[in-house]
Amino acid sequence: MVVAFHCFLLVLLSLSKTAYSERCHPNDKNALLKIKKDLNYPHHFISWDAKTDCCSDWKAVGCDDKTHRVTQFYAAYADLNFPIPAAIGDLPFLEYLKFHKSRLTGEIPESITKLSHLQFLDLRWNYLTGPVPSFLGKLKKLTYIALSFNNLTGSIPASLSEIPNLGRLRLDRNKLTGEIPETFADFRQQDFSLYLSHNQLTGNIPAKLGYANFTWIDISRNRLEGDVSFLFGKNKSLGVADFSRNMLEFDLSEVEFPASLTDLDLNHNRITGSLPEGLAELGSTLNSLNVSYNRLCGRIPAGGRLQDFEITSYFHNRCLCGAPLPKCK
Repeated sequence: MVVAFHCFLLVLLSLSKTAYSERCHPNDKNALLKIKKDLNYPHHFISWDAKTDCCSDWKAVGCDDKTHRVTQFYAAYADLNFPIPAAIGDLPFLEYLKFHKSRLTGEIPESITKLSHLQFLDLRWNYLTGPVPSFLGKLKKLTYIALSFNNLTGSIPASLSEIPNLGRLRLDRNKLTGEIPETFADFRQQDFSLYLSHNQLTGNIPAKLGYANFTWIDISRNRLEGDVSFLFGKNKSLGVADFSRNMLEFDLSEVEFPASLTDLDLNHNRITGSLPEGLAELGSTLNSLNVSYNRLCGRIPAGGRLQDFEITSYFHNRCLCGAPLPKCK
């Protein structure tokens, strides 16, 4: 009886071990091992042993609970110093791809277009070069793209606006040139965030972008010109707007601000007119304001939080006056 029971346990353990070893799909395991090889077997992937289960034992990998296909790949603070391996495209069910602060070099490989299920792409804080690939527009399920803090050059591809569910686009802190694509007016997500700061973008911001509904827009520290007043409005959902350190030139006097606005930075531009009363009407909603280094005139409206901000939020204008600046003459 005891012997039979022991045999039964051995069978169970054997079955369990077999099931365990087979969780990781062989195609996914082969692709991951190829990635490890192409990255010169980095210490970050030391747990990637061909004899173990990639779904259970390997770090930086996540699998679907039912299909056991690899759906997540995430590496952070990995000292890689290699380009992104083309084999990343051989993980066909990947939904989440992240290489954060991993010292990646080279260009983004076109093989990434094979990831038809990809929703989240984060390649921030690396040493990537080359252009922002136009082929990213083929990844129709993307909701998030972050390529910030790299050395990407060239213009922004208009094809990015062809991604129907894209809700956040981060291209800030690169070396991008040219104009903001007019097709960005096609972004229709109600919660859309656009980060293009710290580049070398030029030209006017397309007026058609007024049809989009941004909740967060940061295009600071570029060489952009012209008007941005059409991005505001009572019917908008804009919460954070940073247009600082450009060459924008428009009259601020009649601009209407949405009730959702919490942070507004317009410093170091060529903006004229006066501060509209609508800024005071925002009340305690407005957390930060900077209109310094412009060509504004007139009395700072009384009310809301406008008198709570530091003098530095208003100084170096043509003739702004009133608290917290000196009294108007």
